[in-house]
Amino acid sequence: MNTTNLIFLDNNELTRFLFAIILLLSSAHLFAYIFQRLKLPRVVGEIVGGILLGPSILGFFRPEIYKGLFMAFEAEGKLIASIYWLGLVLLMFISGFELQRNIDKADRKIILVLCGAIILPFGVGGAVPMIYDFTRFFGPQQNFLALQIILAISFSVTSIPVISKIFIDLGIIETRFAKVVLATATIHDIILWVALAIGTGVISKAGVPIYSIFSTVIFNLLFFFFSLFIMPKIVQYATRNRLNLLAKSSLDGYTLFLCLSFAAVASILEVNIIFGAFLAGVITGTLPNDQFAEVKANVKRFSLAFFIPIYFSVVGLKLDLVHHFEPMLFLSFMAVSSFFLMGSTFLAAKSTKLGNISCLNLAVAMNARGGPGIVVATIAFDSGIINEVLFVAMVLVAITTSLIAGWWFRFVLSRQYPLLS
Repeated sequence: MNTTNLIFLDNNELTRFLFAIILLLSSAHLFAYIFQRLKLPRVVGEIVGGILLGPSILGFFRPEIYKGLFMAFEAEGKLIASIYWLGLVLLMFISGFELQRNIDKADRKIILVLCGAIILPFGVGGAVPMIYDFTRFFGPQQNFLALQIILAISFSVTSIPVISKIFIDLGIIETRFAKVVLATATIHDIILWVALAIGTGVISKAGVPIYSIFSTVIFNLLFFFFSLFIMPKIVQYATRNRLNLLAKSSLDGYTLFLCLSFAAVASILEVNIIFGAFLAGVITGTLPNDQFAEVKANVKRFSLAFFIPIYFSVVGLKLDLVHHFEPMLFLSFMAVSSFFLMGSTFLAAKSTKLGNISCLNLAVAMNARGGPGIVVATIAFDSGIINEVLFVAMVLVAITTSLIAGWWFRFVLSRQYPLLS
């Protein structure tokens, strides 16, 4: 076996790498705890932990320490990037198996109307580059269509993990309002992850005929429908099969096998690996709960303890607020996207005869971008669709809208306003 391409570290390099991981992990958990105590989303604290270790703070004041920790040798970056990508894959996997599947009949009309409200912000986001010159925000790929899709998604995405955590912290996760929001966000996420897979797929089709781009769209949709409607039956059969020695040996290992296999197959088929991990999570969610409830809890617990905090910490590490933060871009991006997403949600909710406070509650909840907003930004940046300036603005918008949502619902409950009248 040829091992020349494998990464081997000497003792000094291994020590530096482990020390870097220890700092990223401990900083993420420390600030996540602080933010949780302040009644703020943990994910924001994890990103702040990375910002303090990155070029914005440590790299600015003590660049020699920053370079010594995270840029000491070439292999270190690859190893940290591997953990970063595993964290992102596991985050999407968990998001997939935690999707809301039970929707009350009485609320289906509200949810359907709210899902229709996504059309306006999605369309506006896609149209923005045609109105305002975004060429200076292009990444290395220089792909206009991919940029349009990314902006359309970022204008309309809603964070299930962040809004769920806010509802849990405030003790309203079992309310009718929470179920309506989470069910709507679930449908939004499915639509937008399909769009993200298409957006990253068209990058490889730059400069080719339009029918080739069209075939990419069709292929991604076929992959989605095959995974959602056919693969669950195949996986359920394979799970029950007595010849499935992996499932017999370790259900935890079998579950991770499903996650990584789907991500790998998606990559081979030139579908975004994050989309593959998300669909693997959806399929895992259909497996018998009596067998897999504890397994999913184990996977979630370990992922949230190690891989996912490092992912968000590395997101913060990649943010260079000193050189790439443009306040006007951030404020205008947040103002325009929030105006159309909240406005369309408010008007859609109003058409179902809900009260003004209830409509505003729904609008604020759907505007919390959180983790998915950050994922969209990181995928777009890592794929070369956007540059660092737009990446920083998109991540900060996701953080800010999540903080606003947390503040708003504490205010509503303190005043004893109805959540959903």
